[in-house]
Amino acid sequence: MLWHELTGPWDPWREMERLQDEVSRAFGTRGGMSRDYPPVNVWSGDEAVVVTAEVPGILPADLDISVVNDTLTVRGARKTEELQKGERYHRRERGYGDFVRTVQLPFRIDGEHMEAKVSKGVLVVHLRRAEEDQRKRITVATA
Repeated sequence: MLWHELTGPWDPWREMERLQDEVSRAFGTRGGMSRDYPPVNVWSGDEAVVVTAEVPGILPADLDISVVNDTLTVRGARKTEELQKGERYHRRERGYGDFVRTVQLPFRIDGEHMEAKVSKGVLVVHLRRAEEDQRKRITVATA
């Protein structure tokens, strides 16, 4: 018995979807969404840390951002596009679904001085270092 007799006529789009599903399972993705989503950059100075995250297509109201001590958590959901009757995907690479990303920061954060905004699909979070964690200069006296 031939393969196409078991599965029907060969459909390249169905084969691509099957292959994509197998690759997603192998690399630990869920609904096309990576475990490390959204991708982030983190940099800091003596007094503050900045975290940027790629969140294209996600409304600011759909993001939940929180900080506890030195840990930042970004939660949200990327919704899938609804197809019209008779439409089907030929390629589906953009991830969808709920996500949670937790990032360890280099120091504890001052909860009174935090700011987050989204511009052009990039979340930018500015966090000030907690006063008790800021470097203090000690003056050396002569004896």
